[in-house]
Parts: sequence; structure tokens; C-alpha cells
Amino acid sequence: VQLQASGGGLVQAGGSLRLSCAASGSIFRINAMGWYRQAPGKERELVAITTSGDSEKYADSVKGRFTISRDNAKNTLYLQMNSLKPEDTAVYYCYASVLLNSRSLGRDYWGKGTQVTVSS
Repeated sequence: VQLQASGGGLVQAGGSLRLSCAASGSIFRINAMGWYRQAPGKERELVAITTSGDSEKYADSVKGRFTISRDNAKNTLYLQMNSLKPEDTAVYYCYASVLLNSRSLGRDYWGKGTQVTVSS
């Protein structure tokens, strides 16, 4: 299973970016998909996550500004980021909990990350 993230870049404060993450490979079902981020000198933190039951969870710092969505038919995850702030600068990682077959437990997979830089 591979997760390919895209959409990062450099944007001014107040601007918007949309991240995408496409999952490919031998996938029976994806339980959860989400975005984490890691800023220099800081630990990786949850940004937003959505489960197969369509529940969503956001970090308090991004609520009202970021929106996570998922296209189950394409196994693709999106993160619409609006009103970006310099403190949103980080490498953003895509995450998925994947079932490889009907009998397997969920396995965690990570994408390589995409850089988001917000200038003040």
C-alpha cells in the first residue's frame, strides 16, 4: 500500500492550499485516513482524521479553518486549508489504517509528507 500526498507549497498568511493523498495497492478497505503534521523541533501531531463511519476529528488549532474530506471510490483524501497562519508551517503527512483483506487487522501506513510553508 502506498500513500502519495501532493498539494503542498508556499503561501502567504491568510491564503489557502488543498492537499491530496491517494492510496494505492492491495486495499480491501480503508478504516481511517487523516493528516498529521510535524514542524521543525516539534513532535508529529494530528491535524484531522476521518473514519469509515464518516466521523471527523480536528485539532483545536485548525477547527473552522481546515476541512477534511474523502473520496472512497478513489481512495483519496483531501485537506482544504483556509486562513493559513505561519504556525501552520510544517511537513504534512498522510495516514491511513488499511485492511488488506476481510480477515486482517488494520495496518498503519504513512505517506512521505508534503511541505507547507506559510509566510507572514
